[in-house]
Amino acid sequence: MTERKKIILANKPATPDAERDAFAPRRPPVRGSGSAPRKRMTVEEAEQAAKAREEAAKLAAQAPASTPRDESRWPGERPRAPAPRRDDRDRPAASRPRDDRPRESAPPRFDDRRPDPRNDPRPQRQDPRSQAPRGPHQDTRQASPPSAPQQDFRKDGRRAQGPRPVQAPAPTEGSVEHDGRIRLSKLMSERGLSSRREADEWIEHGWVLVDGEVVSELGSRVYPHQDITIDAAAKTQQAQRVTILINKPIGYVSGQAEDGYEPAFVLIRPENHWKEGERNKMLLTRGHLKHLAPAGRLDIDSTGLLVLTQDGRIARELIGEDSNIEKEYLVRVELPDNPDEKNISGVFPGELMDKLRHGLMLDGIELKPAKVSWQNEQQLRFVLREGRKRQIRRMCEQVGLKVVGLKRVRMGRIVLGNLPLGQWRFLQPDERF
Repeated sequence: MTERKKIILANKPATPDAERDAFAPRRPPVRGSGSAPRKRMTVEEAEQAAKAREEAAKLAAQAPASTPRDESRWPGERPRAPAPRRDDRDRPAASRPRDDRPRESAPPRFDDRRPDPRNDPRPQRQDPRSQAPRGPHQDTRQASPPSAPQQDFRKDGRRAQGPRPVQAPAPTEGSVEHDGRIRLSKLMSERGLSSRREADEWIEHGWVLVDGEVVSELGSRVYPHQDITIDAAAKTQQAQRVTILINKPIGYVSGQAEDGYEPAFVLIRPENHWKEGERNKMLLTRGHLKHLAPAGRLDIDSTGLLVLTQDGRIARELIGEDSNIEKEYLVRVELPDNPDEKNISGVFPGELMDKLRHGLMLDGIELKPAKVSWQNEQQLRFVLREGRKRQIRRMCEQVGLKVVGLKRVRMGRIVLGNLPLGQWRFLQPDERF
């Protein structure tokens, strides 16, 4: 019989079943009923533990008295100086005990706050960029130096050395460089190859060659005498862009809708397509309605030929700053003082007629010479080479005439013809303005 069983039998009451219960196998504890029973010590283990306690007590009695160990320190760490008692902090230094003398102040803690550059005792570090010599691309333009050195603070909070450098203004878009180069898209527009927007698209696609080399970077600059070649793919794309002619009625605006009036763009529908004036039959698609812009506006009270185009060359040809395309108008007028006068051409002074042809100014700018003649007794015929806002109406007001009807009948070599009011047609491939 083992020692454990002997101890159990010695501690249990004498019953007939005590020996049977002592040798019975132990059952595991039921889950939730508590922790497992603790393992009991044997007689030998209990005797060894008692001997160990006695030896520890003897060693503690023989050891000399020492400073109790500071459990807050790591092994090998230097002991910390004792903090002064609260009651000693208010006492003068002379009356404090010798061991409580004030210690040297601890080194300042790291502070990540940026110091004030004006009170920073540390030596100022100079920016190497301000002392570096200029490179070969030094700006040769002369600029007057500032009257007094201007101090500036850098991003790190320190004061920069020397005056603030003077920066030359950047060249504007389309401006001529000092070496005579200009933007490639501007040069293409001036030569009539494309609009500036088309030129940028072609340059991105790599369809533009300058002196035989492909230029694909936007904003590239070239010399005016260089040769520009356009790839066939760009010409094909340009040929697919359409131009639409509309006989605009009164009450429609040329561009975006305004003041509740609809733009003439809404008239471009299949049911309004006038196919009798077209030799090349085309069907209207959704792609034809994208990026259509008016080239030469008509005000809401005017009617006649209105051009909407996707081709930037045609828009520049009709309304560009250097455009010389003639625009012909039929203008019905009356005398404000005598609206019942039927023979206006007979009573209108000839010197005022000459002034309509040349000699008037709008917005402080002299107008270009115009062709003005009588179409009938109440109608004038105007041929202009410019298109200022409400130009004909304002010209007639200056000579004492009131415009009651205005119709555009021709732009360059394209005439309104028999195009019905409110209908439209495609510009044919063989038609040129």
